[in-house]
Amino acid sequence: MLYYNKKLRAYSQRLRKNMTDAEQRLWSYIRSRQLKSRLFYRQRIIGSYIVDFYCPAANLIIEIDGGQHYSISGIRKDENRDAYLKLLNLTVLRFSDHEVFINIKGVVEKIEEYL
Repeated sequence: MLYYNKKLRAYSQRLRKNMTDAEQRLWSYIRSRQLKSRLFYRQRIIGSYIVDFYCPAANLIIEIDGGQHYSISGIRKDENRDAYLKLLNLTVLRFSDHEVFINIKGVVEKIEEYL
């Protein structure tokens, strides 16, 4: 069982209710076990982080990166987060929000390949 920071629960719920357009688009392809019959959760709390999508059966996290992820501080935060998640034997696949919009089929194919 993964550590769960209860202080993030309300924020996680807000994020689920207010998903970005890119997150909504990808969610429409992976929800309800559409992808290789795997269950995905959205805005899941793992440790002190909230990940965009999590598939426990595959130890897979999918992150959709917007503009804030490409600043120097954003890159450092993502590196620290990815290192923590790797220690938990989780794999992180990152896609830009732009990639989700222009090549959703390619994004889904990459996820399927991993699964």
